[in-house]
Amino acid sequence: MVLEKLGSTLKGTLQKIAKAMFVDDRLINELVKDIQKALLQADVNVKLVFDLTNAIKERIKKEDAPKGLTKKEQLINIVYEELVNFLGKETAKIELTEKPFYIMLVGLFGSGKTTTAGKLARYFSKRGNKVAILGLDVHRPAAMEQVQQVAKQAEVTSFIDTEALDPIIIYDKFEKELDKFDVVIVDTAGRDALSDELIREIEVVNQRINPHERLLVLSADIGQAAQRQAEQFHKSCNITGIIVTKMDGTARGGGALTACSVSGAPIKFIGVGEKLGDMESYSPQGFVGRLLGMGDLEALLEKAKEAIKEEDAEDLSRRLLKGDFTLIDLYEQMQAMKKMGSLSKIMEMVPGFSQLQLPKEVLNVQEGKIEKWKYAMDSMTQQELEDPEAIDSGRLDRISKGSGISHSEIRELVKQHRQGKKMVKMLKGTGGDMNKIMKKFKGRLPGM
Repeated sequence: MVLEKLGSTLKGTLQKIAKAMFVDDRLINELVKDIQKALLQADVNVKLVFDLTNAIKERIKKEDAPKGLTKKEQLINIVYEELVNFLGKETAKIELTEKPFYIMLVGLFGSGKTTTAGKLARYFSKRGNKVAILGLDVHRPAAMEQVQQVAKQAEVTSFIDTEALDPIIIYDKFEKELDKFDVVIVDTAGRDALSDELIREIEVVNQRINPHERLLVLSADIGQAAQRQAEQFHKSCNITGIIVTKMDGTARGGGALTACSVSGAPIKFIGVGEKLGDMESYSPQGFVGRLLGMGDLEALLEKAKEAIKEEDAEDLSRRLLKGDFTLIDLYEQMQAMKKMGSLSKIMEMVPGFSQLQLPKEVLNVQEGKIEKWKYAMDSMTQQELEDPEAIDSGRLDRISKGSGISHSEIRELVKQHRQGKKMVKMLKGTGGDMNKIMKKFKGRLPGM
């Protein structure tokens, strides 16, 4: 998980509130100290940490619990709201208002601009846009070849020139062809530091292309230094937003996120892994929700839209709401989940499930089982897929030999289908109404 240690500490803090008999000064002081310790360990600026915890203490002391909320629930709500404010308040989305829509990436060496160009290209391509990447880094060796490579991985078009030494010449060369695209990602040159030479080049490119978005790409592992860079680029280039890369596996990510949030330019995306699909639009509400174990349904739905075609999703929804659920449906769900990323990443987005604190080993085993179940299903007949209860000992032998999967693992698959079918029967009659669904689930999910 992104900022895993910070998340686990904050979840532990909330559990402490939930278990407390009543809210008093001692509990509040313990809570504040826990939050301070967690944020300081995540490399967040000391002054910002104390400003946040003071705001939490002030609100707890001054505000009465609204009607319908207990004091403990209000305390959790205050922590959530203040963390959201701390990490950027509102979601800053990119709206494609014109065609072609130009997004120019700027930043220093090593921040991951070119890889981010590929991730952005995939992100917008998966949403039905015709996307191109324009390579304008004429300084770094092999920069053009890297643009070509990431564009190929993202399955979009690239425009490069390995001979030209002036980015404006490259843009002029391809300008008319770029008019055919919905989104154009512009990869510019970086430097070791924000020098006058880099600023001049960015300003010239900016004036000539006049991009709709100028996004600064920053690496999370620079921690609190992100604020200085963000402010300098904002002052020099008038950036419209920030992309924070390498958010996975770094304790300094908290410092980078909060530093960017106070820089004057909103964070628009975060990179959460090495693969091209490992980038998310940044929502402070969703991000804090994940840190506190409340989930992030918006990010989950966004990933689901990428993985499942809309017509397939509608068809599956119709069948489920009628109460139909075959092994083919389970197979399609498993295929979609595979496209959405690792099971642990999906789990942290589902409200309540991240609070289960399942060990990584358990999730890894579960992912391994999914792979084996796929092999078993590939060895089944259409009848067996539609009605797995028909699998007797003779069929079990045949499927096991054909797939190389043991009897016990195939029985476990059938059991998984049986449980899924029970869940589908619960959904029958709700008509997709979320209130009705939540009533049926009440008492069956953690924390409800």
